[in-house]
Amino acid sequence: MNNSTKATSIKQWPEQERPRERLLSQGAESLSDAELLAIFLRSGSKQHSAVALARILIQHFGHLNAVFDASPDEIKQFHGIADTKYSQLMAVKELGRRYLKQQLYQGMDLSRSDLICDYVRYELLGESQEVFAVLCLDSQLRKLSFKKLFYGSMNYCNISINQLLRYAIQKQASSIVIAHNHPKGCANPSSADHQLTQEILQACQLVEIQLLDHIIIAAEQNYSFAEHQQIKTKDFIPNHIDNAV
Repeated sequence: MNNSTKATSIKQWPEQERPRERLLSQGAESLSDAELLAIFLRSGSKQHSAVALARILIQHFGHLNAVFDASPDEIKQFHGIADTKYSQLMAVKELGRRYLKQQLYQGMDLSRSDLICDYVRYELLGESQEVFAVLCLDSQLRKLSFKKLFYGSMNYCNISINQLLRYAIQKQASSIVIAHNHPKGCANPSSADHQLTQEILQACQLVEIQLLDHIIIAAEQNYSFAEHQQIKTKDFIPNHIDNAV
């Protein structure tokens, strides 16, 4: 990461090549991930311009999301990244999260499994440990609440069905969707996932709450029990498409 050659300032670049000027003239979509990141970094270091520093970060962590998910110690090992730039990165990440959340909440239709997958994926994808959550819906399939109820390790999360049902009853849910993530690996359910789903389905029937779906979120794919005909309900529309992203 050390380089004895002094970086060329972006201000010395031809105007048509500067990220900020290109964004204004050609639109944000014309910029690469590194160029967009460089605009937020604002400046580089003695060794690297802001664009070069952004490229180094993305190359080191593998992709843009991993840069924003990096810990302070991981990110600040790079020349040119200190508390100020780290706080800028975290502010950008949170602004993006809030923007997406508001977009998802506006006119949210939760009557199909693919739409619920999109919503749950947004809520769980950034988790580094296994998390089990529940989405509570009213009789018109409108969102009442969403909560991450249980946290586990990288590969396991202990669940209390009684606690899950108490929460759903407290929220006066007519239906629920349960979801958990696989931080590493694929979204395919394990035998324990299948067994847990059946146990929760039976428990829900006892308290007259419909279990609409169980969704598993992984880095590159979702898995819906409803789409695979492993949970059936007359009020829910499974979407029979591959949810790989």
